[in-house]
Amino acid sequence: MSIADKIQSADWKAEKHVPVIDCPDSVQVGEPVQITVTVGKEITHPNTIEHHINWIEVYFNPEGDKFVYDLGRFEFNVHGEADAFAAPVVTATVTLGKSGTLHAVSHCNIHGLWESDKAIKVG
Repeated sequence: MSIADKIQSADWKAEKHVPVIDCPDSVQVGEPVQITVTVGKEITHPNTIEHHINWIEVYFNPEGDKFVYDLGRFEFNVHGEADAFAAPVVTATVTLGKSGTLHAVSHCNIHGLWESDKAIKVG
């Protein structure tokens, strides 16, 4: 069994664990693009010591490329300790040289791994 068999996905409008990727559908070559990933965009995900998102990872797979490139990993380390809560939302700025697919993976401490993807055109 591969790890891919353990990664879940669903419609983010009905499932609070799915990471939602927000960015333009198209950008110019070399133009900085902000990518925001949110877990619990439509239905708020709990953020407590007992139930929380540990991290979000963002990847890019350029069209025609065999490999997927790691754009960043974002960890959320406070979940109620000292009355502080980390929201599972991240924004990264990147420049892309070609079209491809963005992938986001998140980890819930109770419900495991979740993923989503979004195509982005670069021209």
